[in-house]
Amino acid sequence: MTDAEIIQIYLKSRDRRYFHTLYARYSVKIYSRCISLLKDEVSAQDAMQEVFMKLFLNLSKFGERAKFSTWVYSITYNHCIDVIRKRKKNASVFSEDIENTGEIAAEISDSALLEMEVSRLKVVLEAIPVGDKAVLLMKYQDEMQIREIAEALNKSESAVKMKLKRAKEKALKAYRERYTDL
Repeated sequence: MTDAEIIQIYLKSRDRRYFHTLYARYSVKIYSRCISLLKDEVSAQDAMQEVFMKLFLNLSKFGERAKFSTWVYSITYNHCIDVIRKRKKNASVFSEDIENTGEIAAEISDSALLEMEVSRLKVVLEAIPVGDKAVLLMKYQDEMQIREIAEALNKSESAVKMKLKRAKEKALKAYRERYTDL
């Protein structure tokens, strides 16, 4: 069954088995995203439970405009960013988050990031702002399309493209500061 079918049946029957099916499908993905953003197992477990509570309470609001996985990711991402903001008491988690719709010049190739060794890539991702890390993970780890990232972040596609460009620039800069072989 598809996610949409499971949701429809659950909303009609309120049979918990269907929500448990969604939990089984998404708990590992949600936890992985929480741990990658929050960097703490206890916080990630708490965040995962809170995300599922939000999903449970708002499942009737899922309008199938986007894929369920995109909606789940959006809730997860936004919840984790809220946790980080509360930790830092700084509302500007995203660096240089400007809706610049101008031309994207000097594009950094995806291969530059993809060719980094995994251990080095982890170091680089920890060195850049969490918002930049998150958008890179959405694109390259979760293989989300620009449109899906835009939906998840509630941004325009051009803003996401600019965010990706800047995040790649920061990742390459962080790599070059730490390693001399690129």
